[in-house]
Amino acid sequence: MRTSAVLTGTCRTPAHRQRYHTCLTMRAQSFSVRLCLCGIAYLFDHPGTVFFAIFMSFWAVTFLEYWKRKNASLAHHWDVMDFEEEEERPRPAFSAMAPSMEKNPVTGIKEPHFPDEDRFKRMMAGSVIIIFMMVMVLIFVLGVIMYRVLISIPLFQSVMFRAQASNIANMSGACVNLILIMASGIVYQKIAEKLTEWEMHRTQTEHEDSYTFKVFIFQFVNFYSSIFYIAFFKGRFVGYPGHYNRFFGLRNEACGQGGCLVELAQQLAVIMIGKQVINNAQEIIVPKIKNYLQRREVTKGMEKSAEPARWEEDYQLIENEGLFEEYLEMVIQFGFITIFVAAFPLAPLFALLNNWVEIRLDAHKYVCEVRRSVSERAQDIGVWFNILDALVQLAVISNAFIIAVTSEFLPRLLYKYEKNWNLDGYVNFTLAYSPPGAMSQECRYKEFRDRDGSFSLFYWRLLAIRLGFVILFEHVVFFISRLIDIMVPDIPESLEIKIKRERYLAKQALQDQEHIMAGGLAGVGEEDEGGDDDFAVTTQGRKAATRTDAGNVYLSVPTADV
Repeated sequence: MRTSAVLTGTCRTPAHRQRYHTCLTMRAQSFSVRLCLCGIAYLFDHPGTVFFAIFMSFWAVTFLEYWKRKNASLAHHWDVMDFEEEEERPRPAFSAMAPSMEKNPVTGIKEPHFPDEDRFKRMMAGSVIIIFMMVMVLIFVLGVIMYRVLISIPLFQSVMFRAQASNIANMSGACVNLILIMASGIVYQKIAEKLTEWEMHRTQTEHEDSYTFKVFIFQFVNFYSSIFYIAFFKGRFVGYPGHYNRFFGLRNEACGQGGCLVELAQQLAVIMIGKQVINNAQEIIVPKIKNYLQRREVTKGMEKSAEPARWEEDYQLIENEGLFEEYLEMVIQFGFITIFVAAFPLAPLFALLNNWVEIRLDAHKYVCEVRRSVSERAQDIGVWFNILDALVQLAVISNAFIIAVTSEFLPRLLYKYEKNWNLDGYVNFTLAYSPPGAMSQECRYKEFRDRDGSFSLFYWRLLAIRLGFVILFEHVVFFISRLIDIMVPDIPESLEIKIKRERYLAKQALQDQEHIMAGGLAGVGEEDEGGDDDFAVTTQGRKAATRTDAGNVYLSVPTADV
C-alpha cells in the first residue's frame, strides 16, 4: 500500500523521534503524534481531491442542463408550457382577502386586486424580520464557538481527556450546533409562512416562490454558517505567541494539529449525516403518531360498522402537507455535496445512501399514511431551479477557496518546488518557533513565520499562488461549464420539432377557420339571391359552414346566427 509522501518524507529524518512543546498547550509532544494527525488529514487532503472537486462542478452543471430538458418534456406533455403567463388564476386566499376589484389588462375581466406598492412595503417589513432571524443564527454560531473554547479548558487540564480534548470539543460543539439548527429551522418556517400570507401574492406560483426563497435563505445561513466559519475564518486571526488575539477575554480559536480541513470534515459529517438520520426518523415516527391521533379523533363518537366505506377509511389518514419539505431536504443536500465536496469527498456517497432509504420511506408514507394529494398544474419547479443554479455557481468559488486556503495542497506543492521534491522535513517546516521571551519556554506552532513573529517570505509567495489558483480554477471551471450550457440545448431536438409542428398546424387551422367563416357569410348572401355554388348554409337554430376543396370536406365550428 502506497503511503503519503508527507509521512514517508518526514519519517526519513530523525526529527520525528524528537519531542517539542506546542504553544497551544505548552506540553511536550512527539513528532510521531503530529505525523499521525497529518496522516488522518491526508485521507481528505490529497491531490485527487482537486480533480474530484472539478468533476463535481461539471456534474452539477450537467445535471441542471439535463433537468431543463426533462422539465421541457414534462411541461409539453402536460400542456403547461405557458401556464404561468396565460392561464394561472388568482389563488382563493388572495381572492377572499383582496381589498378591491380591478379589470385584468390581459383578460379584460374584473378580478381581486392588491396594490403593488402595499405589497412591496410588506415585503420590506418582512425582510427586516428575516435579517433579524439570520443574525440570531450567527449569534448561535458565536455561542457554539465560545462553547468549544470553554469546554476545551477543563479537557486540556484533565490527564484522561488531554490527548483527545480538541476532538471532543469539536464533535460535541457540532452536535450542539445541529440541535440549534433543527430547532431554529422549525420556528422560522412558521414565521416565514405567516409573512408570505401577509404579503398577499396574487397567484399560487408567486406565493410559493416567495415562501420558498424566505425559507431557503434562512436555512442556508442556518446550515452552512458554521461550516463556512471553519473553512475560511477559523485559525486565521489567532495571532502568535506573546501577541494572541482575544475575544471576550478568550483566545481566538486555532485549528487543531491536523489542520482545519479535518475539523471541517468532522463538522460536515455531523451536520449532514445527523440531519439525514433525524429526518428519516421523523419520516417514520411523526406520520404514525399523527395517524394514530387522527384515527382516534375521527372515530370518536362514530358508530362502528362491520365494513366501513372506502372514503371513511381514507378520511382517517392524515392530511397531505405537500412536497415542500422534500424539495428543501434535497436542495440542502445538493448544497452539501457540491459546495463542500473538496473538504468531505464522502458526501455524495452518504447522499446516495440517504436517497435510497428516503425513496422507500416516502413511498410508504404517501401510500399508507397520508391522504391522496390534490393535483395542481405547474409549469416548472419554480424558484427551486434558480436556487440550484446559484448553489452550483457558489460551489465553484467555495471549492476553489477550500483547496487554496484550507487544504495543504498548495503549501506542499510549493515546498516540493522550492525545498525538497520528496517532502523530506515538510511537517517540521510547517511549525514555527515562538519569539524569544514570548513564552516561559520555547514552543512550536503551525504557521509560516520567522523568529520575530513576522510572516516569512514563503508565506507571501504562498499567498500569491493561492490567489492565482483561485482565479485559474474559477475561470477554467466556469468556461467549461459555459461550454456545457451551450452544447446541451434546453429543449430536446425532437421536442422542439414537435412544438414547431404544433404551432404551424395551429396557424393553419386558424387561417382555415377564418376562410370558412368568411365563406359561410358569403354563402348566406348567395342563397338569398337563389345561387348555390361552393357553399351551403343550413339554418337549424345555429348555422354550420362547410366547404369542398379538391375532394376534401372541411367543417368549421358553428357560426353565429346571421
